[in-house]
Amino acid sequence: MTDSKRIEQQAADWLVRRDAGDWAPHDQRALEAWLSASARHKVAFLRLEAAWAEAGRLQALAAGLPAGGPPPRTEAAGPGAPAPGLPDLRGITFAPRHAHARPGRWRHGVAAALAMLALGSAAWGGWQLTGRQQAHYASAVGQVQTLTLPDGSLATLSSDSQLDVRITRQERHVALTRGEAFFDVAHDRRRPFVVEAQGRRVAAVGTRFSVRRNPEDVRVVVTEGKVRLETRTGEDGRAQPVSLLPAGSVATARRNGVLVRSVPVADAERYLEWREGFLTFDDTSLAEAAAEFNRFNARKLELADATVADLRVGGNFRWSNAEGFARLLEQGFPVRVERHPERIVLHAR
Repeated sequence: MTDSKRIEQQAADWLVRRDAGDWAPHDQRALEAWLSASARHKVAFLRLEAAWAEAGRLQALAAGLPAGGPPPRTEAAGPGAPAPGLPDLRGITFAPRHAHARPGRWRHGVAAALAMLALGSAAWGGWQLTGRQQAHYASAVGQVQTLTLPDGSLATLSSDSQLDVRITRQERHVALTRGEAFFDVAHDRRRPFVVEAQGRRVAAVGTRFSVRRNPEDVRVVVTEGKVRLETRTGEDGRAQPVSLLPAGSVATARRNGVLVRSVPVADAERYLEWREGFLTFDDTSLAEAAAEFNRFNARKLELADATVADLRVGGNFRWSNAEGFARLLEQGFPVRVERHPERIVLHAR
């Protein structure tokens, strides 16, 4: 059994146990521990739970068809038919749970049916966008937002970022039209997960990576698995080379080529500490540091002259506390701070 199928089966087992009627507090704690152990666990469980809720069959499986009759039909499914993309389970029946029934055998049967559904749940997610096959997501300035994409992948949007998602039977396509996003990709070998930004394509099957769109370049940071960094055909009509980026890669793609650095994964993760509310600088120019703070704050840091822009800073700072950063500069650097309601101006002194 592949790792992906094993996780889907475990998720199915948890779902059945939870809805069997004998759920106890220690069971809930065990489930929460399993979900928190891996984002893949959480994705599999939520995707399977959502698919069954949409199909309207979870109650019937958990209790054996109740007195009220069969589960309600969905408008799109037609009489008794499964929802699009889901396996047809109309030929599978489950006996009601009587006092003499063996819970283990009943649970095994339901879990098997849930596992069948898991095979189609990824495809199901791509067709549930309020009747469309695409969706739009955006975060405001100062907001970091984690969301579940229709295929079960997780995306964390940085401040002032925007995604356009399109799911087809052949590909999962994400256009990063502004900002930065981190992706924890649900495994689906049949449909690559492609992020496009400024003519660059970052393709993966199941991995963890970020893509950042800057005015002059695109940065890709890989923390797990491998991704392919592709470029559209150049202005001269010739195909551009493809870069295979393993975990620990930090790639910067510019008009004139791609620069790839290989670092320990722990160092690569430092580029992504914005997810936890921090910015990390290591001998960084104050101009670059101010630009990073400005990505997350409406009140901007402005540099009054080149002398202050060239100062070098280092350390970890909360991106929400630009005022605190300015005070530190005022205390430990030759910097004079001029404060205004909408901006903080940094002068050399």
